[in-house]
Amino acid sequence: MAVSPIRPRLSIKDLYDVLYMRILTGELRPGAAISETRIADEVGLSRTPVRQVFQKLADAGFLVVVPQVGTYVAPIEISAVRDAQFVREMLECSAVAEAATSSVADKEARLHRFLEDQRWLIGKGDHIGFFLSDEAMHRALMEIAGHPHVWGMIASAKVSLDRLRYLSLERIDWLEMIFRQHEDLVDRVVKGDPDGATKVMQAHLRTAFAAIERIAAENADFFAE
Repeated sequence: MAVSPIRPRLSIKDLYDVLYMRILTGELRPGAAISETRIADEVGLSRTPVRQVFQKLADAGFLVVVPQVGTYVAPIEISAVRDAQFVREMLECSAVAEAATSSVADKEARLHRFLEDQRWLIGKGDHIGFFLSDEAMHRALMEIAGHPHVWGMIASAKVSLDRLRYLSLERIDWLEMIFRQHEDLVDRVVKGDPDGATKVMQAHLRTAFAAIERIAAENADFFAE
């Protein structure tokens, strides 16, 4: 796959976001070399801020920096995926129960808007848009539960899991299945059913991880041996 050029004069945050999405979506595949000098020249930044972006991506598990050799896109580590799955289950299953009993006035309308957007995105076959809407909906559930700052902890812990999830969402039948789970989850939260919401959330979060063998077989070059 050809890698499109990055537009010039990006901010450091925008550069991080662009590279993050390119690795997440597989435009930059595991093992691909990525050069500080080339990126700096392309976006019109000095090497120092680009090095900072690279280090942040390395800390997130997206890059491997080999001193005196180069920087490469990291493979997906199954052990990191397993740890991220544990973090999400522990925090999000507890939070969704609180979201179900929350008295936030607009929670029904807010959650149904996500479902409307996702139905539309599936119709377009927009798996990137669906992934981003999925993220936003899970963050909204955390906010409805009264724990808005916890999402940042989850987001930083689950980058390897996100790469696995993105690969799973490339299939339209998978998008449709995840959407049905979202409908069930929203229904339990809106009806004030904390036990039901917890069970649905747990099953939902385990879906991608349960399919890891199939996903790894179809995308073997993305995974560490």
